[in-house]
Order: sequence, then structure tokens, then C-alpha cells
Amino acid sequence: MSDGMFMHTRKALESSIFTFRNNNADDIGGSPSKSNDDAKYSPLLARRAIEVIDNQKLDDGVYRLTLRDSAIAECALPAQFVNLYSPDSTTMLPRPFGVASVEGDTFTLIFAVVGVGTKAFSRLRAGDSVDAIGPLGIGYDISKSAHYILVSGGLGVPPLICASQALSKCENSTVSAILGYRDKRFADDLMKEYISDVHSITNSEGTVITLLNKLEEENHFNFNDNLPIVILSCGPLAMMKAVSHWAHERSIECQLSLEARMGCGYGTCVACVVDTLEGRLKVCNEGPVFDSKRLGWE
Repeated sequence: MSDGMFMHTRKALESSIFTFRNNNADDIGGSPSKSNDDAKYSPLLARRAIEVIDNQKLDDGVYRLTLRDSAIAECALPAQFVNLYSPDSTTMLPRPFGVASVEGDTFTLIFAVVGVGTKAFSRLRAGDSVDAIGPLGIGYDISKSAHYILVSGGLGVPPLICASQALSKCENSTVSAILGYRDKRFADDLMKEYISDVHSITNSEGTVITLLNKLEEENHFNFNDNLPIVILSCGPLAMMKAVSHWAHERSIECQLSLEARMGCGYGTCVACVVDTLEGRLKVCNEGPVFDSKRLGWE
């Protein structure tokens, strides 16, 4: 395929793709009233240049990028992601990043530098612009009143910060966060902007399962009502499988936001499939959120 034909095909795909958007997506900070099953399709804006507002270093190789785009800020739901195109012209494919928070017409992404593409993003400064499409994918279902336990490992924290922001406005739900880090607790304060019940652990102290067991022994999850407990999780595969098993042993609903290498981000390239009880599904547009039972991770 010639370069000209490739660009024509890619632009045609980008201008025609669609994504799920809940009826309440105009206010991510509000109380979600619809589940993903009630979602409606809305046209996804094509690839466009968006403004860089800030780029803050949180830890060695970890950055918090603030960008301005009213469409993404209005529509993004917890665990949906944005595809960023590297300013390095030699890097063709975009990189997917989960939305971490929204404020007005701006939103934040938290990412680690792992290669040439993400290194270029770490060099972005206020006033720069970067190409993006989004929001993409299906987010967490946080429509019902429940006791939500947010469990993250490493760089799995962004969609859970976004979930804490949305859930903080839900009067009939409670939210606890269990955060696992390799070393520095770089996201505790970010999470505490929205919820107060935040617990964390580093690799030298144990795992998130260590912390879940400790809190359980302290009766932290004993609630004097009939509301269900729902776990929302994102992080390394091994960690999420362990969290899924922990939830299954206690008959707790568990929603997992999977990470995958993506080519397009909207279901065309079929590069990000995951095995489920329904067959192989695409993480980008049939996820990234999957119920643990759907995955067979019990």
C-alpha cells in the first residue's frame, strides 16, 4: 500500500469510528445513572491537535500530562482511554492512556516512560500541542449504589482516580482505594483529592492482596447495610488475576480494566484481543473493562 493510500484509509477510519458514551457523560463528576448497557453511540471526533497545559513529573519516569479538549473532558468515563500520537514523526502508531481526571475543559493522563514514543510525550511543555483521538472504549459500570473498592497496581491507577472523582459525588455509595506501588507512593495525594479512605503498599511491604487481607481482618469491609461490594481494578495482569480470585472467594463483583498493546484503538487492527468465555474479544472497543466472570478469572 502506498503512503498516500495508507493515509487516506487511516483518515477515513478515524472520521467514521464510534465509541460508547453514557447518557450522563456530560458530567463525569455527577452521579452516574446509566450503565454501559444503556449507553448510546455518538460520533467520535476525528484525530485532532489538542493543547498541552502542563506536564508534571510525579516520580522517576512517571508523568502527569494535563491537556485541553472540551470533547474529551465532557465525554470521558472512568477507564475510557485517549490515543495520543507521538510528536516524533518516526513513530506511527498512537499510545493509549487512561483518563485520570477531568476539570472543566481539561483532562489529565498519567504515564510511564517505557520507550521512544512515551519519551517524546514526557518532553511536552505548556503551549505545545499533540494529536489525539478519544475517548475510546467502554468504562467501569458505576451506575448502582454500592461499596466500591478501587484496587490498582503501578501505573494502573489513572482510571481508578477517574472513578474516585465520579464516585465522590454519589451520595449513596462509599469508596475505598487500595494502591500498590513499586516504591514511591506517587498517587496517594491525587486520589485523596476525591476520597479520604486511601490505603497503599509498596513492593517491600507486600502486595495489594496483603493489604486487602489486612483490612479485611480489621473489619474494614464490614458494612451495616445491604449494599453490594464492587471491586474496580487496573494494573499488571498477575495482580488483577489475584484480585479477581480474592473477589471470587468472597462472591464480590469484580470489574477489571485490561491493558494491551493496541494498533488503532478502535477495533480495526484486531491487535489487542483477549481470551474470554465468549471467545476472543478486542480490549480496545469491547473493553477495556471486563467483568471477571466474563474473562473466566475465578
